[in-house]
Amino acid sequence: MWDLQGRLASYAGAEPGYPFGPGAQVWKVGGKIFAIVSEDAHRTQIALKCDPDLALDLREEFPGNVLPGYHLNKRHWNTLIVDELPNGEVEDWIGHSYELVVASLPGRTRRALDEPTS
Repeated sequence: MWDLQGRLASYAGAEPGYPFGPGAQVWKVGGKIFAIVSEDAHRTQIALKCDPDLALDLREEFPGNVLPGYHLNKRHWNTLIVDELPNGEVEDWIGHSYELVVASLPGRTRRALDEPTS
């Protein structure tokens, strides 16, 4: 099993939290959500922001394992059953979600993410 938490933490400015209480770890960048990890003992699920057309394509390609975002805008979010999907694909989709959110941030915030940390 690959390191999902490590992958999420590897993005510049990514910060975990529990604003919805235990069981749903929320990852934000610049104060905006890019991933929500369900901490269910039975299976690992992650909700990711997604381009609307790609979201539909992924649901069609991976039926039952890529679902409309649970309690989220179903046009822009997918929920993934991580354990049933190829790790490389999930990693790519996390990157896609992160990039979509970063692109929506104010320029000053985006520039700060590019600055090296000391």
